[in-house]
Amino acid sequence: MPRRGKKYLEAVKQIDKEKAYDLQEALDLAKKIAYANFDETVDVAVKLGVDPRHADQMVRGSVSLPHGTGRQVKVLVFAKGEKAKEAEEAGADYVGDEDLAKKIQEGWLDFDKAVATPDMMPVVGKLGRILGPRGLMPNPKVGTVTNNIKDVVKQLKAGMIEYRVDKAGIVHAPVGKKSFETEKLVENVKTLMDSLVKAKPASAKGQYVRGMYVSTTMGPGIKVDYQKLLNEL
Repeated sequence: MPRRGKKYLEAVKQIDKEKAYDLQEALDLAKKIAYANFDETVDVAVKLGVDPRHADQMVRGSVSLPHGTGRQVKVLVFAKGEKAKEAEEAGADYVGDEDLAKKIQEGWLDFDKAVATPDMMPVVGKLGRILGPRGLMPNPKVGTVTNNIKDVVKQLKAGMIEYRVDKAGIVHAPVGKKSFETEKLVENVKTLMDSLVKAKPASAKGQYVRGMYVSTTMGPGIKVDYQKLLNEL
């Protein structure tokens, strides 16, 4: 176990480990005990009753948070012709085709999200070993392989996030910044949870949502009363 700093340990003391907090109360507490000297990201971790080793129980998707994530997102688009023009008009930071693929193969990765039109996938597919492990590979399942370039770019710039369950059956997602009003964080979390509930695989049996925590970048996790939250959706 790594040793924790004094500020972290002081923050932990303010959390009742036996309590499952109301969402708004948990977020207020997370903001109160945040101690870093920067605007920390507020994260949510949701434990799901799925086995990601089975393809039919993989939970993956994207959702547009009503108040965004609070961070600037650099969007790259693989497109040609009219679709490339649409991407530029929508505010994409980088637009191209084989030229961008070559830059990426040479080690350039100065972007946060990648989008591609379907006709560009033969080019993009060759970048799988580079983009895949970094979570940057365009994927039709999360809406980043599409001909609807203009809307997707605008959504990504405005705060659309992608989520994917990890090997432990947990979804981690950013829902805003410490500086956000708590009400806006609550709305973002509810939007995320609604999307996760709708993404429940048909093959998932038993209880689907099994635990939920909120935290800031440097802070400890705070247990949320997820049953109450689910009843409010």
